[in-house]
Amino acid sequence: MPDFSPRLLRAFAQTVSAELGAGDLAAVLDKAGLPLLLSDPSTGSGQRPSAVARFDASASAQAYADLQRALRLYYGRGARGILLRVGAQFWTRLLAESPLTLKPRIPLARTLATAARPKPALDLLARLLAAHAGDITVHTLDLDLLLVDHASPSTTDQHENEPICWVTLGLMRESLFWATGREYDITETACRALGAGACEFHVKTG
Repeated sequence: MPDFSPRLLRAFAQTVSAELGAGDLAAVLDKAGLPLLLSDPSTGSGQRPSAVARFDASASAQAYADLQRALRLYYGRGARGILLRVGAQFWTRLLAESPLTLKPRIPLARTLATAARPKPALDLLARLLAAHAGDITVHTLDLDLLLVDHASPSTTDQHENEPICWVTLGLMRESLFWATGREYDITETACRALGAGACEFHVKTG
C-alpha cells in the first residue's frame, strides 16, 4: 500500500472543494464513502482538519484514490477535464504548503528550469508530492523527460481499462508552465491501474 501525506490529502480536498463548490463536493464525498471529509457546518471552515488528521499515510493514499474515483464515476466523461483543472490548482497549494526544508528549492527550481530543459520543475514536483524519497523519479530521455511515479497513490486499489492519473497530469502541466511559461505535450504511457509496475509520464520537450 502506498503512502500519501494527510497534509496533502487535506489540501487536495480543499482544491476539489474550490473547483466543485460545497454542494457537489458533498455528493462526491458521499459517493466515495468519505463523509469525514465533509465541511463542518459549526465552523464554516469548508473542511474538517481534525478528521483528516486522524488519517495515517496509508489511509490518506486510499482516500486520495477513492476521491478521484468518485469524481470519475460522478462526472463520467467530464471527469478528465475537472481532474486536470484540480491538478493544476493543486500545484499552487503544494507550493504554498511546502515544508520549510523545501521552501528554498522553489525559487531555485524556477531559476534553473528553461523551456528546453524543464527537468528542475519536475524534480521539485517529485519532492513536494512524494511521501518518501524515491517514490517519484524523473529521467532524461535524449531531449525528452520521463516522470515515473513508483508509488502512485492515485491508483490505490484501482483497476481500470485506461490510464487514470489525470490529477498527476494536471500537476505536471502546471508545474512546467509555472517554471517555464510553456506548455508541453505529456502522455501517461503506463499506469498501475492497468497492471503496470509504475505510472510513467512522457514529456516531449523538443
